[in-house]
Amino acid sequence: MNNTRSARIRWTGRGVVFEGRSGDAPPILLDSDSMEGPSPTEALLMSIGACMGVDVRMILEKGRVPVDGLEIVLEGERAPEAPRRFVSLRLEIRVEGPGPDDLAKLERAARLSHEKYCSVFHTLRPDLDVEVTTVRV
Repeated sequence: MNNTRSARIRWTGRGVVFEGRSGDAPPILLDSDSMEGPSPTEALLMSIGACMGVDVRMILEKGRVPVDGLEIVLEGERAPEAPRRFVSLRLEIRVEGPGPDDLAKLERAARLSHEKYCSVFHTLRPDLDVEVTTVRV
């Protein structure tokens, strides 16, 4: 199994709009002004939500919990000064289908995703090894 992922971001020539590509997937637009697409920070929130959504869905499926719909609403509060990082995140996981007896399984699935499985969330850890290089072309 290949553990490497890659992506490419290229400025479109318009304002603060960038086109993102990964492999053969369709391109996405990221726009710091949120006019042509989500801003990079909004995309980060969506990535965390999608990652946790996959985890929760898979955990519930393995636990034989019915899921007719799944939505995660995320809100992040950013610091007022640069680097304006998120200082808090709030997630509400809304699941259609589970009965009242499934509430403990739903809470367990959310907890496992947050504490153990969500690779996007855990990538934000401070021990992430980052290398930045610049090239003049």
